[in-house]
Amino acid sequence: MVHASAGRADGQENMTPLLLAVQDAPVPFMGSDARVHLVYELWITNFSSADIAVEKVEVLGDGAVLQSLDDADVARRLQPAGLRQSVGTLAKSTQALLFLNVALAPGAAIPRQLSHRVTVRASAAPPDHQVLTENGGTIEVDRRTVVLIGPPLSGDRFISADSCCDATRHTRAALPINGRVWVAQRFAVDWEQLDAGGHVYAGPQEKLESYTIFGKPALAVANAIVASVTDGLPEQTPGKFPSDISLDAADGNSVMLDLGNQRYALYAHLQPGSIKVHQGERVKLGQVIGLVGDSGNSVAPHLHFQVTDRPSSLASNGVPYEISDFQIMGKSPGTAAFDEAEAKGSPLAVTAISAQPVKGAMPLDQLIISFATR
Repeated sequence: MVHASAGRADGQENMTPLLLAVQDAPVPFMGSDARVHLVYELWITNFSSADIAVEKVEVLGDGAVLQSLDDADVARRLQPAGLRQSVGTLAKSTQALLFLNVALAPGAAIPRQLSHRVTVRASAAPPDHQVLTENGGTIEVDRRTVVLIGPPLSGDRFISADSCCDATRHTRAALPINGRVWVAQRFAVDWEQLDAGGHVYAGPQEKLESYTIFGKPALAVANAIVASVTDGLPEQTPGKFPSDISLDAADGNSVMLDLGNQRYALYAHLQPGSIKVHQGERVKLGQVIGLVGDSGNSVAPHLHFQVTDRPSSLASNGVPYEISDFQIMGKSPGTAAFDEAEAKGSPLAVTAISAQPVKGAMPLDQLIISFATR
């Protein structure tokens, strides 16, 4: 196996057993950590007859290294096509997605172009040529304007569960729909809520009314047009994973708002019969559009919220948004602790934060958020 880095300009032809590509250019946005984030997927194909172990990945912005991932970092982020488990080694003839979250240093300039330098150990190469470095996956950064929205809820102690940028349930939910791979939930969040004692629910787990967030009003995040409404689907029993949920029923009772400029906001898992808007109706910022429920593919009452570039909850790409105004009041210990609190009804051990006001940013994962009461 003869090898040299991809992209040679001297006309020399070389074997490149590792193919790199970016399907969806990242859109820079401000996170609640006061850093600009670039969230996207690097497609990696092992076009060889044996395993390839990925030892290092460097993300370059305009030629300078922005982020470096070692083999352990890669093994936590590399997901073979069609699987939800991450790996560090690509089997022969395999394609995978490397889920990247590049957080720029405070005040750093946003790069115009991204590229990638990947070092691997290729089993099919001769023993003294197995360590290879490929360059590729060059993409222009998408500098479209990020939509600024209002809060989807009102009140205190909301948890930004499975939010951007490294939570696996949403950010890595790549789905093949209608002949294309989409990541509609790239920036989705499951909003839940704690009571004053730190519980997701208090009372019988299977009772909807036990959950703090159940029945809370979901609010229009902008002056918008109602693109679609689904209603009439039953509530699920909390604590049990639904079975036999079809794709068109996964969102449960839901509303999609057309925010303009190819931006669509989805509210999923609302209570049946609670939706107060109709398709084609114009709504105003802060208007109640329905009540939080537990319909569709849901294991507990919550509000699933996301913004996409097409009026579909699945056949679309998730795009970032920034919420105009909120306060960070604390942080949970992480997804595992939150899952346990949700499953057992035990109090979540929140690390309190002196009220930290945030303007024009996306709430990152596992924060305790307060939205101003309207």
